[in-house]
Amino acid sequence: MRSAAVVGTGLIGTSIALALRGRGVTTYLIDTDPESARTASELGAGIAGSPREPVDLAVIAVPPQYVAAALREHQQRALAHDFTDAASVKEQVQQEAARTGCDLTRFVGGHPMGGREQSGPLAASADLFHGRPWVLTPAPQTRAQTVERARKLAELCGARPVMMTQAEHDQAVALVSHTPHLVSSLLAARLLHGEQSQLGISGQGLRDVTRLAGGRVELWTDILCTNAVAVADVLAEFSHDVALMVETLRALGTARKPEQGSASKDRLASVLLQGVQGRASITACSTDGADTSRTYATAPGRV
Repeated sequence: MRSAAVVGTGLIGTSIALALRGRGVTTYLIDTDPESARTASELGAGIAGSPREPVDLAVIAVPPQYVAAALREHQQRALAHDFTDAASVKEQVQQEAARTGCDLTRFVGGHPMGGREQSGPLAASADLFHGRPWVLTPAPQTRAQTVERARKLAELCGARPVMMTQAEHDQAVALVSHTPHLVSSLLAARLLHGEQSQLGISGQGLRDVTRLAGGRVELWTDILCTNAVAVADVLAEFSHDVALMVETLRALGTARKPEQGSASKDRLASVLLQGVQGRASITACSTDGADTSRTYATAPGRV
């Protein structure tokens, strides 16, 4: 890949552009806010403005609700030979792209699994995706060349390409990204009911579990609305666990004798142990690569 264009110069788009420039790829920066594109260009992310000729690959790095419209616009303008995106929701974006008449043979959904709670080009980093999964969700009609270019993009950014269907992706991110963000926000919102004397003794643990709540509200509203059903399914299961734990703690608090609370104590210990095991499973998956090693080795668009 010799040339690329990034549409949307926020945190993700600018980070992609910085990584590409670092690998010698001529990169163009396009944004509805010219100042954002200029800022990204001043950071060394590429050339602000559109290329004179189609580039090899264009990355649509805008919020999910705008991907289809941006894809259609830039396909009509012949910005690139092939297109991908960086949105964190895939199924609804693909459906909207089909409804608006986008050329889906030259588009493959993509989602780099990296980010931070800050936003904008000034928060970008060339190594934001280093060692991280980069999900690709080819459709049956997607050209093999399009998928190969998107796979190359991920590798140039230091990421590990992972193939999934659109539905698999949306269910996965509901569990590992979208619901955790919402739970972090719900917990952080409870702090508004706390007294200053209480908040004043908080430590790093509270900051760790509420870090995600610092994300941009407009972006996360869009993400959660677009993947609402999958997130609701995970949140319903989580709320059941919370309700059970409320009952357990009530029982422990009202037990008059140690033996009366033994079952509840065992249940509490079991949940804490499962939490330790669940956290450890994240490290196991990220190090052994067993669940992210599928490659694009079949017919175009097939996983």
